Amino acid sequence: MSQAAIDESSLLSVDHVRALLTWIQEGSPGSVFPCLGFMAGTALSPGEVATVRVQDVTPLDEEFGEVLVRVGEARRIPVSPALVGVLRRWIDGADLMAGDLLFPGERGMSLASPEYLGGRRPARQAVLSPDEVQAGLGEQVSSLRDSCMDRWLESSVPAWVGAEWAGVSASWIALRYPHRFRPEDVEIDWDHLEEIMALPDVPER
Repeated sequence: MSQAAIDESSLLSVDHVRALLTWIQEGSPGSVFPCLGFMAGTALSPGEVATVRVQDVTPLDEEFGEVLVRVGEARRIPVSPALVGVLRRWIDGADLMAGDLLFPGERGMSLASPEYLGGRRPARQAVLSPDEVQAGLGEQVSSLRDSCMDRWLESSVPAWVGAEWAGVSASWIALRYPHRFRPEDVEIDWDHLEEIMALPDVPER
């Protein structure tokens, strides 16, 4: 994915992502919905998703879980309770074992791009406005990754933490999402700042 700054208007909103995934869940069978939902909730690239095995996602209960990504330098990414539920239902329904790929493709191979892209394209046409489709909103599957990282920043996840989860540098995050680092949007506790920056009293002569 390019490091170039991304315009805020070209990002899929939370409502966009939910509407797309809802349409896909209802209209696309098999692994398409859980796979795209997994990408939208973890900011993983398609290549990374294709390497994840069932045993790499723990714990699968009602609370937050995490996924271990083994591509490059291993890292762990939080998995929301809602996504944990989606994954649990998918694993149980597909009878997957711990060592199986989380999203196996045909004949046990890694998930091939047509398998998950096939459900996304008609969803865009159904959910997005003609102007949004024409503008290319959500056209690339990487838009799910961009949207997820932007939501992390919006939720006050520190840039260095988001960078760790996404497998990029904090400077990459700052360059990619400049709209999340505008000084005028930062709330500064001036009273606290004055307190911690105070100098010792110097007696007058």
